Amino acid sequence: PEVPTVLNMRKTHQHDGARPWRGVKRDQWEGGHRTPLIVKWPGHVKAGSVSDQIINLTDLFATCAAIAGKDYPKGMGEDSYNMLPVLKGQFSEGMLRPYMIQQTHWAQEKSIRVGQWKYLDHRGSGGNNYDRDRGDWSMKPYKLPDTDTEAPGQLYDLATDPGETTNLYSKHPGKVQELKSLLDKSVASGRSAPLE
Repeated sequence: PEVPTVLNMRKTHQHDGARPWRGVKRDQWEGGHRTPLIVKWPGHVKAGSVSDQIINLTDLFATCAAIAGKDYPKGMGEDSYNMLPVLKGQFSEGMLRPYMIQQTHWAQEKSIRVGQWKYLDHRGSGGNNYDRDRGDWSMKPYKLPDTDTEAPGQLYDLATDPGETTNLYSKHPGKVQELKSLLDKSVASGRSAPLE
């Protein structure tokens, strides 16, 4: 029901909650999962502070453990980073979480983001079918042109193309290999957070 709801909001109310990002829920593109984290914690998080750190829902595990002062067994939290230093304004250089891996609800299509670069290890959205015409609930009107029809995956520079409109896969083979290798290594190890 979430996709028909988005389509109805676009059609009936001229409102696109994902704008300027491409895609909707289930898609690997930014509009499918990019959500701000808003924290209110008087005395701990400075009011009005903003951070560009990448955070994932999985990070709440290690972060809440740190807030509670609790250790957890080695090997747990395989994708969880402790973001407490970011929340408290004690981490400002670079990215605490060096990269983030995401997968579709089918768990087959995966993507990885490192800084401004995002690699999708598949063609298409990874979630919704933008070719199928379903009348009022069709995603077809929102399909963007494929700018690299021979590429088996997608590479985007979110700094210059936040809407993920131009696939740079064939133009940056070294970046593709770097990100694909990191993605494959993390998937093979079963974790993206360091084993502590």
